[in-house]
Formats: sequence, structure tokens, C-alpha cells
Amino acid sequence: MQVIWFKRDLRVEDHRALAEAAQRGPVLPLYVVEPELWQQPDMSARQWAFVHDCLSELQPALARLGQALVVRLGSVEDVLQKLHQTTPFTALWSHQETGNDWTFQRDRRVQEWCRAHGIIWHELRNHGVVRRLASRNGWAAQWDRFMAEPRAQAPTLEPLTVEPGNIPSLADLGLSGDLCPERQSGGRAFAQDTLQSFLVKRARTYRRDMSSPLAGAQACSRLSPHLAWGSISMREVMQATWQHQAKPPVHAQTAEWRGSVKSFAARLHWHCHFIQKLEDAPRLEFENLHRAYDGLRSKEPDAVRLAAWQNGETGLPFVDACMRCLAHTGWLNFRMRAMVMATASYHLWLDWRAPGLYLARKFTDYEPGIHWSQVQMQSGTTGINTIRIYNPVKQGHDQDPTGVFTRHWLPELADIPDAQLQEPWAAENADQVLGHRYPYPIIDHLAAARSARDTMWGLRKGNAFRSEASVIQSKHGSRKSGIRNRGQRRRAPSAQLSLPFGD
Repeated sequence: MQVIWFKRDLRVEDHRALAEAAQRGPVLPLYVVEPELWQQPDMSARQWAFVHDCLSELQPALARLGQALVVRLGSVEDVLQKLHQTTPFTALWSHQETGNDWTFQRDRRVQEWCRAHGIIWHELRNHGVVRRLASRNGWAAQWDRFMAEPRAQAPTLEPLTVEPGNIPSLADLGLSGDLCPERQSGGRAFAQDTLQSFLVKRARTYRRDMSSPLAGAQACSRLSPHLAWGSISMREVMQATWQHQAKPPVHAQTAEWRGSVKSFAARLHWHCHFIQKLEDAPRLEFENLHRAYDGLRSKEPDAVRLAAWQNGETGLPFVDACMRCLAHTGWLNFRMRAMVMATASYHLWLDWRAPGLYLARKFTDYEPGIHWSQVQMQSGTTGINTIRIYNPVKQGHDQDPTGVFTRHWLPELADIPDAQLQEPWAAENADQVLGHRYPYPIIDHLAAARSARDTMWGLRKGNAFRSEASVIQSKHGSRKSGIRNRGQRRRAPSAQLSLPFGD
């Protein structure tokens, strides 16, 4: 008897753990709904709603193979103990997971349970992240080889006399108050449709429009939640992209199409590149990667500033529009994610942990490895990436030149002329709107940016800083891009600023 434990791999296609377990004997496919996990400060109702979609499709998909998904509520150790008593098994199978610290500690407990009961736990790679990686040298080539391997075929399963169980609702898990009206739907069918619509219909303007919060909603692949929760595998996406590049449809043979698909293929590498950082340094979730930044910002954030940022009420229109869009949809494109995080860290001078937790809850596609690596990168605490302080007014002009996006999410600025939309305090009728329907800016963004820039770059001086940065670069830095940022005041290569974190 083999138990296959589904985690962030909610599919039957290209599921190597399922395929290999089925070759060893009867398989009991299991998903454990862990109430304690869903009460963690980085988890949310919108994420569970997406997972619920995936499970609702996965359960009958496994039934068509011969044995439906068995769903149980509780801690994994207790569920395994009860299963072992009623349906003894010899092996546990799963894909490796680079999750938050809670799942890391849970996996340690499961490992102890398996040892105590003589159960062999087989953990297989789910994507390009490598456990116990000795060196980053050759990592990109290894990633390519892994993605080129044949996809695992869904096996035929032997039926078992085990009650499948019901998938808990939001109410069952005590999750509420997280309305997300335009959340993406989860499940295998939506994942496949999203991939095909991107490669065949939507990718043409990807490279040009990916930075736009408005056009990017269509031009970006929108695969990120499906990759995060595993309704489609990275190998499937990569191989479909390679196939498209090798044999594109007639309408997709223009330079614009080819360039966009090439950019997308490159960014798929960055998905695993950033997860690898958390795999190699789990403290990234809680501690500054470079110790020079310890104590820089208060661990007790300014509650007023934090609340204004979360609610889209900073008085900086483009930032506020992005935050309201995120709350409503569960998604932002990468550049906007970077900008709102940088604004929280530099302009509002908030320690990255509290804003990072808020964003984690709001992102339907929350992937801990990408998320915490990027939160620190955009907060300037890695020590190896350039300090990038976005001008929120300039970003509004650049990325929303017509003001359509901003006006959609900030209807209270309807009376502000187009020319002053991104800086309404400069409008002649400012006093009639600001302080009444919309707040005055809670900070002087230019002065705040200057202060942050001087402080951050001031910490990068000296041999001690550069010495620690070199160690960090050696362990976590990209080899493929040739990045050599060890605290120097220079612009990072563009590849380091874009990845499928929202793409």
C-alpha cells in the first residue's frame, strides 16, 4: 500500500510521485486540510478558495483513474496515524515543498512519524529547485535538463474501499472577511485554458505590456496561481513554450510574437531561481539576508502608515489604485508588486515583514520562496541587488498614461483633471477633494525617497559590508545572468527585475 500525499501539486498529469507510487502497489491519494496552516498570518480565504477549486476537480479526476482523492481534516500526523491503523501502508510519497516555516516544521514532524512507524517517505522534485544544493554553478543547465525530461503519465489506479470525504468550505476552516470578487478560478481545466490562450492569443504584446497594470492583466500569462498550487507543472508550461518557439502558428511568426515568447521563456527560469533562495536559506522569511540591515527599521511598524498603505489611502494615487486592485482581484503584475513593496519599505519606512505578510495574504498566487525573496529584494535588504526606489508619481504617468487604471480604482478623484491625476495636490481644486473624498499624501514622497536613498547607500560602504555581500552572492546569486551586484551603486540587469511573480 502506497499513500500519495498531495500538497502544492494538485493535478494528475505530470505528477511523478503519483506515477512512481502506482508502480509499487495500490495507491491511496490523500489531501490533508490542515486548519492550523490556514490560520497562519500569510494564508487567506482567497487562497483556500483557489485550492478548493483545484481539489473539486482533482477528486473526480483521480476517481476516473480508479481511486478518488481521499480528503481528511486535521494534522497530517494524526491523519496518517488513523489511516495506518485502518489501512496499513508501507510508503508515503509526495513532491518536495519549499513552503513557509510552518510547513517546514510540519514536514519535520511527518518525517519523525514515518521513522517511528517504519514508513519510507519518498519526496520527489516538483520543479527546478534542488534540495541540499552545494553550489549554484551549473544550476541553470540542470534546470533545463529537468524541464526537458518526459512528462509523467497519469496511471491507472486500483480502487480501494476508503471513504473519499468532503472538501471543507471556508466556514469549516473559519475563514471569512476576504472578499475577492475577481479572483482567478483554480483547477486543471482553467490552467490548461490559460496556458493555451496565452501562447496562442495573448502573448503577442507580453514584452511591451507586462509592466502595465491595465494591459498586463491580459498580456501577462496569468499562470502564476496555477504554478503556485500545482494545477499545472512547470515542465508542462516550459515544454509547451519550447514547442511554440520551435513551431509557432502562422499568426505568431512575427518579431513581436517571437520576442514576447522568448522573454516569457526566460522568466520561467526565475520562478525556481527565487524559490531556491528560500530553500537554501529558510531564515529569509523572518530575517534580513544581509545583517547590516538589522535594526534599520522598527519591527513594530507605524500602524497608521501600514493601515493607509493596506487600504489604498496613502494619498499617492497610483500606489493606492494598485493596492485596491490587489484586494479586489488577488493579482498585480510584477512591476506593480515591486513598486508597492518598495513604497512601503522606502517611502513609508516600514520593516518588510508586516507589509510582506499582508501581500502574501492578498496574492492568490502566493509562493513563499518567490514572495519572501522578492520582498527583501524590493526592500533593499539582500545586500546584492540594486536599491530600486520607485517614484510613485512617475510610475503612474509611465504605466497609466491615460489614467484609466487609476480612475477605475479611485473614483473619488473624478473631479481632478487628467494632468494632475497622479499628483492631485497640484490641482487647482485640490482643497475641494483632498481631505474630504481622498486623503492628502501621508508623506512627502520626494523627501522620503531622498532620506531612504542616503540611508540605504550609506550602509553599503566599507569592506565588512562587501565581504558579507560576496558570501551572499556566491550562495544565492544568479550565474546565468552574470550579475555581480555586491553593494555597488549600479543598475542591476533587467532580468533581475522581472520574473513570473505575477506574470
